Amino acid sequence: MKDETLANPGPLGLMGFGMTTVLLNIHNAGFFEISSMILAMGLFYGGAAQIIAGILEFKKGNTFGVTAFISYGHFWLTLVALILLPKLGWADPTPAKFMACYLFMWGIFTLFMFFGTLKANRGLQFVFASLTVLFFLLAIKDWTGSQLIGVIAGFEGIICGMSAIYLAMAEVLNEQYNRSILPVG
Repeated sequence: MKDETLANPGPLGLMGFGMTTVLLNIHNAGFFEISSMILAMGLFYGGAAQIIAGILEFKKGNTFGVTAFISYGHFWLTLVALILLPKLGWADPTPAKFMACYLFMWGIFTLFMFFGTLKANRGLQFVFASLTVLFFLLAIKDWTGSQLIGVIAGFEGIICGMSAIYLAMAEVLNEQYNRSILPVG
């Protein structure tokens, strides 16, 4: 008889989200310019890997996981497109105040997803709460033009991304050792 146990795709999606979020927010905090490294991470690990994780969550019947990973995977793909399309001459750059609307809509979506985490562990709640704050800070930065809010958002985003990395590794190690190695609450 075939074993029907499925692997947990959550850590893949969380790592794709977490690592890409940390790297982009190192830029937002003012340490580096956007480079091909951040764009490549957005396309492949933040984008494609999260979409794959979402498809695997579908197989497990996890509506929250499907919605989160496929949506945020496409967030990364659209963000890279918003950066690259004007550079390629295929579209005009998005005005900052309109970009703020894009980020605000992602903040609204994330706030509703946060409510979905209230029945989950504290680690997942922190990831979604901090991501909600991040989207709203980035929207405020684009609405106001405040460089300071952008830097604050960058540091907050690094924390958000690191929390997703921690949760991903907790899920991997806790499953691997069949006990709590890294607590998630």
